[in-house]
Amino acid sequence: EFDVVANKTGLGSLIKSLSSDTVKFGICGVARDLAGLVQDHASVERLLEEGALHVRQMPAAESRAILYTANDRFGSTLTFHEDVIEGIVKHSEGYPYLAQMFGKACVNAANRLDATDVTRMVFEQVLDDIRQGTAFPTLESQYQRAIGNSDHRQLLLHLLAEQPEENTMFNDEVGRVVLKSVRADAQGLGVEYIDQLMPRLVDSSYGPVLVRLEDRQGVYEFANPVFRIYVKLRRI
Repeated sequence: EFDVVANKTGLGSLIKSLSSDTVKFGICGVARDLAGLVQDHASVERLLEEGALHVRQMPAAESRAILYTANDRFGSTLTFHEDVIEGIVKHSEGYPYLAQMFGKACVNAANRLDATDVTRMVFEQVLDDIRQGTAFPTLESQYQRAIGNSDHRQLLLHLLAEQPEENTMFNDEVGRVVLKSVRADAQGLGVEYIDQLMPRLVDSSYGPVLVRLEDRQGVYEFANPVFRIYVKLRRI
């Protein structure tokens, strides 16, 4: 996770000295672009001769494999039913971390209910817990910090999270949201002073939830795509 390494001193030299025809290094991390990932270490940037590979969401088959592996390891102690597996795959939208969170929440719910199978009833209980904000404490804390005490900001956040991807301005930039696309809906719901509600959502003191694209007015992206999914599931 190269982006979270605070002190990258010497890494460029290490990579350069150890690289050969048979040994290559791949730098991985979360960033909006390649420059942002390595901006603190110029010597590493000069070594990126092969460019960058965009890591897409996990395919559905691989997401299912997470739950199938859990079934194998639990043995007869606990079993995820097939329809639950499909539900987790659908709602996690290709993010393995979220699939694991769903799985853990289902296990906890099954234990509370003294059940040996994770049935659709157990899964619906988990979804209801998410809607009420009691399933994922870390995401819920981020949610509450973002909306503050404003019902209007809460509505705006949900409108942005639920904006269909086909409404984005740029076909090659899925996951980004356009503020002007939700203005009419927001006003129809009685949300006023949208431009006064937005600063908290992009303020690092409260997340940030959204990151503003400096070269494109009114276009944002969620800093954490998993949080966007959570907002879509969370009940207002």
